[in-house]
Amino acid sequence: MTVVRWAPSPTGRIHLGNARPALLNWFYARRHGGKYVLRMDDTDHARSTRAFADGIEADLAWLGITPDLLVRQSDRTALYDTARDRLIAAGRLYPCYETEEELDRKRARARLLNKPPIYDRAALSLSAEDRARLEAEGRKPHWRFKLDGRPVHFDDLIKGPQTVNTASMSDPVLVREDGSYLYTLPSVVDDIDLGITHVIRGEDHVSNTGTQIEIFEALGGAVPTFAHHNLLTDAEGQGFSKRLGSQSISDFRDEGYEPMAVAIMASLTGTSLPIETYETLDEIANRLDFSMISHGAARFDPAELDSLNARLLHTLPYEGAAARLSALGLEGEAMWLLLRDNLRKFGDISEWARLVTGPIEPVISEEDRDFLALARAMLPPEPWDETTWSQWTDALKKATGRKGKALFLPLRLALTGRHDGPELKSLLPLVGRKACLDRLP
Repeated sequence: MTVVRWAPSPTGRIHLGNARPALLNWFYARRHGGKYVLRMDDTDHARSTRAFADGIEADLAWLGITPDLLVRQSDRTALYDTARDRLIAAGRLYPCYETEEELDRKRARARLLNKPPIYDRAALSLSAEDRARLEAEGRKPHWRFKLDGRPVHFDDLIKGPQTVNTASMSDPVLVREDGSYLYTLPSVVDDIDLGITHVIRGEDHVSNTGTQIEIFEALGGAVPTFAHHNLLTDAEGQGFSKRLGSQSISDFRDEGYEPMAVAIMASLTGTSLPIETYETLDEIANRLDFSMISHGAARFDPAELDSLNARLLHTLPYEGAAARLSALGLEGEAMWLLLRDNLRKFGDISEWARLVTGPIEPVISEEDRDFLALARAMLPPEPWDETTWSQWTDALKKATGRKGKALFLPLRLALTGRHDGPELKSLLPLVGRKACLDRLP
């Protein structure tokens, strides 16, 4: 079975850039009848919070994603301890005692000598006596994984054949001085334990893949298939970032955007699949293939989100809107079908519904007052239907000689208080004769 995972760090609210891999993993799992794992990478105890983790779950649910399994790395430390001990016993994980200042000096010296600023593996030369002396001084080791230093090849489902040469990389630190784990080891251990078959993530992780494949192999785990997608950027071409305060998914929700509009923009920007209205995420999953993902950056356009959001509302059937309308104290399919084409966000319906329910502030100019008084006197009797408007305006045209804008605009301003809005032939029967009489002088 296909098993994918999305692994956010609960150190803030997720943004559009985070939502992109969350959705692409969901699409792949749905398309292949697979399993979707939500894994909270909460090993950073200083910054991770349960509130942020709960927020991530809420944001996923709003977007339409329901994980098949939720795991938290904070609950799985025993697995990582076992893997750590295995790597130490195999000679692949070794203790290092340099301070951050000492490492900075080494990197600066390497640059002065035009050498790559990678770790020199000096700790491998330490004797047992050296380590005992350093620990007696109060130093605690961090632990590095000893890379093979070779070209690591893998076939990327999006980018094609890839090679990462670990000979040009520093041995990565997997365990901090305080014994806590950095991202890399828990991620690989979890992928093995959870049977992850496909790792779908941003292309900024390509260089990490060589290291992770070596750790998979060192632990005897099956190496998953990788797919690295292009990154979503903002309108200025800058990457989204929690630390820089990029607009979060919850911000879009609070601002009244449709979840489907946000999901479409987060996932289909930078692909050849059209950004258009889709009814469900499954519809996208069945159409989106990784070959459609561009190798260039995917730039998010806020204006396109606004346009898409409006188009989704303009095609939303009454059945999809009824519960939300009821929550606003509004009812009626005819009203929804009449007003939805004027919406940019769903919440706008409250203002537009006043055209039907009132109250509105009629706009009446002095030069049109006599014309509107005549229009009031000539208002047809009920029952009304969509022919009432033309009957009324045809009679007024004959009686006054007005036509075009001079005929229609004063009526619209008096009846709705607006220059724009739905067709009056459809609005009039919903407003009713008594309300129209009240709005005309």
